[in-house]
Amino acid sequence: MASVAQEPRFIVKAADWQTDAATLCAIRLRVFVEEQHVPLELEWDGEDERCEHALACAPDQTPVGTGRLLPDGRIGRLAVLPDWRGRGAGSALLEYLMELAREKGFNVVRLHAQTRATAFYARHGFKAHGDEFMDAGIPHVEMSLAFSDEA
Repeated sequence: MASVAQEPRFIVKAADWQTDAATLCAIRLRVFVEEQHVPLELEWDGEDERCEHALACAPDQTPVGTGRLLPDGRIGRLAVLPDWRGRGAGSALLEYLMELAREKGFNVVRLHAQTRATAFYARHGFKAHGDEFMDAGIPHVEMSLAFSDEA
């Protein structure tokens, strides 16, 4: 029986803002500032030093995506470089950040999703609520995921 070759999974690891900021910033600049035209002053919101960061790398250690967990349990700044989208890096990052939130004792995790990405988050169990709003000129909606029925 022939085996089917699968694309190697992404490696997601903790990133430290003090030592990994250049790598994290490069990904976010490419995705948010260059591609989505988010103004620099909105992208750098002063929260990064207080956040837990994640970095997705291809098997050869090439950085391909990032995301962060804020101290209040909100996930944000999930970004994957264009050439790597649709290959599992975003899901790997989101799952890593969700598990980190669970480990920190959060019963619910929230995020502000770009409306074009709501289906991605819904596949991971997030539910949209509230009205659509604009953030950096991009339509968003708040989404949340309860880790248990008690939340």
